Amino acid sequence: MDTHEKRQEPKSREASNARGRPYDGIRDAYRTGAAEAIRCSLFTKPWKDTPALALAEWVKGVGFDGIELPVREGFQVEPSAATEKLPAFAAAVRSVGLDIFSVAARPDERIFAACAEAGVPMIRIMAEIGEDGYLASERRLADWLERSVAPLCRAYNVKVGIQQHHGRFVPDAAGLMRIVGRFEPELIGAVWDAAHDALAGQQPEYGIELLASHLAMVNLKNVYMYRSNGPEAESAQWGRHFTTGRHGMASWPRAAAYLKRRGYAGVVCLTAQYSDDSRTDRYIAEDLAYAKELFGGSGEAEAI
Repeated sequence: MDTHEKRQEPKSREASNARGRPYDGIRDAYRTGAAEAIRCSLFTKPWKDTPALALAEWVKGVGFDGIELPVREGFQVEPSAATEKLPAFAAAVRSVGLDIFSVAARPDERIFAACAEAGVPMIRIMAEIGEDGYLASERRLADWLERSVAPLCRAYNVKVGIQQHHGRFVPDAAGLMRIVGRFEPELIGAVWDAAHDALAGQQPEYGIELLASHLAMVNLKNVYMYRSNGPEAESAQWGRHFTTGRHGMASWPRAAAYLKRRGYAGVVCLTAQYSDDSRTDRYIAEDLAYAKELFGGSGEAEAI
């Protein structure tokens, strides 16, 4: 994943006068014939040094409905202190009319208990591939989910959402469905990431369709590949540049149009991952406006 330099605390902006409706969970992301709007979430990883209330006020001012919070070492809520700090952080976020839609954390029982206490409905993880290979890792992950994770989902009424990811993880929607499809969608769901499916060469319509029965959340970010060495090199090397929503390999218009046609009414999380992280505050505001434009339009997009 990307790394960010230490960022300055964003300036608090005037909160919107319109308070969001109470969040009613993500277990029923598809609603038949619904005209209900999606909820826009922000992954707050780049703002790790910003206190809860200041962050919530800024996020509200930008126009989001809530956040995904990293519960990791070095962030506002660390795993060892999650039992006490996550409910307090959630209270600060809700004081300005927002919600914590999900956390990014390892799903041990301490995190489940903290999420249940704080009213956070989902823990996002990824599916790592070990040195023993893809299929062995898939079997090991499925066994761990069945034995250790699904019982905690039932006990605490908190879902786990697994995201596909380029590199040493399950990289695409097809591979992700091989795992989550073994479980009840109320327990183990899928987080479809536009950029990482694009890196895997997947069409957005196909990726979303594959995961539709278990789709718990949609991640929007964008990326393109570039050659990082010259033609005189012995072999080509390639890099990834994470960019704004309009300018990468993933078609946000096609993804939004297809989700709307299927009646998706869940959470859309903008992950704020940019290779040029010096302009993150500006880029995320522009990308949110773009996402809202796409989900508010007619649902038409270019054909596959």
